[in-house]
Amino acid sequence: MYNVTLINGDGIGPEISDAVVKILDAAGLKINWDLQTAGADVAEKEGAPLPGRVLDSIRKNKVALKAPVTTPIGKGFRSVNVQLRRELDLFANLRPSKNLPGVKTPFNNVDLVVVRENTEDLYAGIENKISDDRVEGIKLITREGSTRICRWAFDYAVKNNRSEVCAVTKANICKLSDGLFLDCFREVSKEYPDIAPREILVDNLCMQLVQNPSQFDVLVLPNLYGDIVSDLCAGLIGGLGVAQGANIGLDCAVFEPVHGSAPDIKGKNIANPTALLLSAIEMTKHLGEFEIAKKLEDALFKTLRDGRALTKDLGGNAKTTEFRDEIIKNLG
Repeated sequence: MYNVTLINGDGIGPEISDAVVKILDAAGLKINWDLQTAGADVAEKEGAPLPGRVLDSIRKNKVALKAPVTTPIGKGFRSVNVQLRRELDLFANLRPSKNLPGVKTPFNNVDLVVVRENTEDLYAGIENKISDDRVEGIKLITREGSTRICRWAFDYAVKNNRSEVCAVTKANICKLSDGLFLDCFREVSKEYPDIAPREILVDNLCMQLVQNPSQFDVLVLPNLYGDIVSDLCAGLIGGLGVAQGANIGLDCAVFEPVHGSAPDIKGKNIANPTALLLSAIEMTKHLGEFEIAKKLEDALFKTLRDGRALTKDLGGNAKTTEFRDEIIKNLG
């Protein structure tokens, strides 16, 4: 029996998390769920979108499954995701992008992994207001942060039989900050003679991804580039509705989809739980339950391939619960 924190989110979060919990249970994964709430509704009641009890639960259980939480744009509270990463030092963001059966895309040979540094760079939101007409954002890159994410990417490549790790920067312009990241990548790569190192500028990468994505294996990027490129890669395999994610540190790991909370379809029972299920499958592997993970993956893939009970965004008319039940049936 595993103790796992469940943050069921807001918007469609409770619906898709309920579906995924039922699928995991049907597959035989024995979990004692520690349900924790976070987000806008919690902020109104408790004064903070991410109360200390949530962090305490994750620190205790070491593993969490998280549904999407709404982040206000341009105002309001800071992103719960950013706070989680910072408070728990979840420095590695893992975003595998691989074609799924039955999901039509312009490419059918995508199988790459984005490893994004999660705590530094412009995305950390270190900003200062100089005047009413001038603000500054600080692009913080450290040797420690860059070295550990590059080493994490190479370790991931070794463990998952990958052959190449490609550093993505804009070091031709940001010579000091991205230059430091690239220097750390080069130093770390010397420790992994069996993994080929590669370097590319982020603008060139984006162009090549939409022309020939199969040429890439593992990408390692600073925070802001990683945020953008990982969503681009999600588009290559069908969009955010099928894109999994994980935020991993030395002590804790939080597995979550990368799509939003979709408040416009809240309560309509039409949300697609695939991204959260894929994240949960990655969590299952993290727990060492590889047979159950394979069983879950096979059932999901069969459901997608058969196409009998797909949600609207996947080309069908099924309800969330009907999609869930079809996956459970395909568990065998």
